[in-house]
Amino acid sequence: QVQLGESGGGTVQPGGSLRLSCAAAGNNLEDYGIGWFRQAPGKEREGVACISTIDGDTYYADSVKGRFIISRDNAKKTVFLEMNNLQPEDTAVYYCAAKGPRGVGIYVLRLWILARGLQSDYWGQGTQVTVSS
Repeated sequence: QVQLGESGGGTVQPGGSLRLSCAAAGNNLEDYGIGWFRQAPGKEREGVACISTIDGDTYYADSVKGRFIISRDNAKKTVFLEMNNLQPEDTAVYYCAAKGPRGVGIYVLRLWILARGLQSDYWGQGTQVTVSS
């Protein structure tokens, strides 16, 4: 069992930055690939980025590539999403999710992102990000 909790959301102006955290309690974080997803009002959930369990390979959706950076600290059981040059279209509730098994590779995680988090093992409760002037 893993419990995930997001933090770091808030309101920023266009061009601003935020750093989201996804803290895990329970099993070791390195047993899971971790992904970030977002959902804006009236829209489908969208996969944003993911990071693999052991080697730290990453994948980004085209909409955030070059602006967002995902990283993980397994010792602290935390995954981060650094978001730069935020735009109004980034406004959404951001969720982190976990997908096993241990050692799951970036190819599978990429498909998981493209499938909007289908067949995730665990989800966090979400944190609101609002980009507005």
